[in-house]
Amino acid sequence: MGLFASRGYHGVSMDDIGSAAGVTGPALYHHFAGKEAMLVAALIPVSEGLLAGGKERVARHPDDAKAALADLIDFHVDFALANPAVIALHLHELDRLPEDPRRQIRRLQRLYVEEWVSVLSRVRPELPAPEARVLAHAAFGLMNSTPFLGGEVDRVRRAALLRDATIHALIGH
Repeated sequence: MGLFASRGYHGVSMDDIGSAAGVTGPALYHHFAGKEAMLVAALIPVSEGLLAGGKERVARHPDDAKAALADLIDFHVDFALANPAVIALHLHELDRLPEDPRRQIRRLQRLYVEEWVSVLSRVRPELPAPEARVLAHAAFGLMNSTPFLGGEVDRVRRAALLRDATIHALIGH
């Protein structure tokens, strides 16, 4: 994924990918139909993992929406800091995928967002669901800024800053 993230989908050849994997480019065709299939195979499990992880975090706190929200934030901040290349791929390459896998990934993303909306609606019952959805997307914008952050702030401090900014964006204090 690092090659796709750093050079873009069209800037990477099968030979580049093979070289990075320690095989020849043509050998990859035994496993994948092409670059597009490799990108799909990389991105779908990420979206599935976010949805499963989000549901797991929410299920841990059935009677405490604030704790569920804090757990969701911790989960996503940890993901974002560990996977800036994946976030960059989603931002820059997702719309270039064929319709079917793009729709599958978007569906998984919508379901993940709805986990956040559900919890946020319990924390802030005055918010209509569409407004909670706006705030959830704004929170993702904060947390998914990791591909653009330099290393001048250590990871632990970056995590704390992202968590604090996200909770303030969502609940206002």
